[in-house]
Amino acid sequence: MSLHFPNVSRSYDPVRRCVTFWGHDSTFEIAFHLDEDVLHRFSPEARQDEAASLEVFDMNRARIERVACGVYARRRQSFHHLSAADF
Repeated sequence: MSLHFPNVSRSYDPVRRCVTFWGHDSTFEIAFHLDEDVLHRFSPEARQDEAASLEVFDMNRARIERVACGVYARRRQSFHHLSAADF
């Protein structure tokens, strides 16, 4: 089975400066951390705080999930860190 994202939950981590979201491959949950600088590249004019970061994430969710699927397909692990290099 392939990776899918039935749960739209995401959270902002101010210490790690990332947004965490989850995908599922059958019964396995896969965690992703998306660096805040990726979101800033998507929307340079946006503030760099929790509300703005989550809003930019939501506006770009389809693109982020496509990249997450590609990263996961190359290396099937339960955790992935997504950085600007992945985009």
